[in-house]
Amino acid sequence: MLKQLISKLFGSKKSETGKQGTVKFFNNSKGFGFIAENDTDKEHFVHVTGLVDKIREGNKVSFDLQAGDKGLNAVNVKRIK
Repeated sequence: MLKQLISKLFGSKKSETGKQGTVKFFNNSKGFGFIAENDTDKEHFVHVTGLVDKIREGNKVSFDLQAGDKGLNAVNVKRIK
């Protein structure tokens, strides 16, 4: 709890770049989904505001990770053509 409070007060600047993965789920009407990272078993939340290109389930994408209120979020999401 103390760690979360400190993170909220001072901000956690954790981020990672150059990730690749596959869109597992994306709901256009609600504006969110999940991306499965290629190198791990992790799935990352993605919000429509983090998209560079339109995406749909099954798309291969590149993305960066940025710390959000509830963990790492995919941002700068681009389809790999």
